[in-house]
Amino acid sequence: MALNTASPQVLAGIRVLDLGSFITAPYAAMLLAEMGADVVKVERPGSGDPFRAFNGGLYSSHFQAHNRNKRSITLDYTKPHGQAAMHALLASADVVLLNVRPGVEARLGLDYEALKARDPSVVYCAITGYGASGPYAERPAYDNVGQSLSGWLSMFHQGTDARVPGPAVSDALTGMYAAMGILGALVERARTGLGRKVEVSMLEATVAFSTEPLGKLFATGEPVPFYARASSSQSFIVTCKDGARIGLHLSSPEKFWQGLTLAIGREDLQQKYPNRGARVAGYDALAVDLAQTFATQDRAHWMPRLEAQDVPFAPERRLQDLADDPQVQHLGLFYETTHPQYGVVKAAHRPVRYDGDNYSNFLPPPALGEHTREVLHEVGLSDKDIEQLSQQGVI
Repeated sequence: MALNTASPQVLAGIRVLDLGSFITAPYAAMLLAEMGADVVKVERPGSGDPFRAFNGGLYSSHFQAHNRNKRSITLDYTKPHGQAAMHALLASADVVLLNVRPGVEARLGLDYEALKARDPSVVYCAITGYGASGPYAERPAYDNVGQSLSGWLSMFHQGTDARVPGPAVSDALTGMYAAMGILGALVERARTGLGRKVEVSMLEATVAFSTEPLGKLFATGEPVPFYARASSSQSFIVTCKDGARIGLHLSSPEKFWQGLTLAIGREDLQQKYPNRGARVAGYDALAVDLAQTFATQDRAHWMPRLEAQDVPFAPERRLQDLADDPQVQHLGLFYETTHPQYGVVKAAHRPVRYDGDNYSNFLPPPALGEHTREVLHEVGLSDKDIEQLSQQGVI
């Protein structure tokens, strides 16, 4: 597979077998792919990753979001004829990544002990919902289950509305922690020559991400109020006369508070809220004061004044407006690539830059089985072997 060698690909030469589906494992594998790893996604013949069919067809936006820069092969490795091909693939892999309930991997012949016996250098990552054991281990788990059990959802949703806002959080966090664990294991392997079993659960990942609210809970022994973080950090989202909104985050430096009062012509608020403690305690009332003031003028009126006083602020952008933002344009945050069958795919660059460069392979999400013959050739199967697998319905 051709790579742009002029740009840093820090995981070049590392092959990852993505045996996952939906989000957590595929997202982790995509993060590795964006750093230069050769990620081979192994899918079921005919249907592939269930995320493919979310919008009908086999190339949904959900699938595209988590499978860029990969190659796809179809292989039914539960059948005897497919097991030899799977063993050849495993022998070529540095990392094996999957997200299944505990015990499923053993039934598939993909448990860590079996793989380690064949290759002690393999880095094996198992992602689960609740961990490898325990009273919930056998339960199915998806994003909102992780958000609910971890306490995360309680910090962002109130009331009786059964609808859940926002994107998948537990899935993404779990995928990021999995990628981090894999990278650590690869660094150790470079020293020792030995792999590791990396285990990440959705529950543990989402709980671990709640560092600040957990710290406050453990320090005070008191439940964390819904607006605790916002009051402590002095964060606000204010609506202007034209309906456009501005996000403010004053944090603790006094200069930002003073700058805000000057920018909006409300120096009287300095007497009403003379110090940070008063502003934290009076967060609800201060939010009303700011809302009333910002509602008197359009956003275009307020932003130059905030900038002139060095206030930490940003206009609230909708996703569809991001491409028009000057800073987003300056960073070149989005890129386009074209799939020969499915057309143009647009996505965000990886957020990590190496020596100022954030180049990824820029391979579009693969069609189902697009690279089956190519990859099987690479691991030593002949044209005759591949044709036999095709006739047997294994690929």
